[in-house]
Amino acid sequence: MTDEQIIQEAVRLVQDGVSVTFPVKGRSMIPFIFGGRESVILQKTGSLQRGQVVLAQVGTDRYVVHRIIKVEADRITLMGDGNTCGTESCTPANVLAVATHVVDEKGRRRPLDSFIQLAKAHIWYMIRPLRRYILAGFRLLRPAKYKI
Repeated sequence: MTDEQIIQEAVRLVQDGVSVTFPVKGRSMIPFIFGGRESVILQKTGSLQRGQVVLAQVGTDRYVVHRIIKVEADRITLMGDGNTCGTESCTPANVLAVATHVVDEKGRRRPLDSFIQLAKAHIWYMIRPLRRYILAGFRLLRPAKYKI
């Protein structure tokens, strides 16, 4: 099965009301989600709000698990927590699922939508100019944890 087929099947299950544990790749959501080591629990979308982590289709064959930074009637702007400046956008219809929890290697869950997690994410967003240095520090202090 290709990655796209896996995503399509996960989205089909989510649309049927099933929660899906979905592995995440890449480093674009560090420090909140570590790709290659953690998964997210996907659920059906409801109303889309700033701060939510979502699975979205941002191109014909490109999918991302990123955080919503802006909601407009016909456009959703997304940014990975591990990104310093790049954003993606899509229509609300291209937001395929909402990530509600992160599951670590030991099966422990942590919510992505709790007040504390959303507050941390908001602070992280506000310090975007410093992210590059903080992320470099993370990688220097604990390089094995950040490998893909």
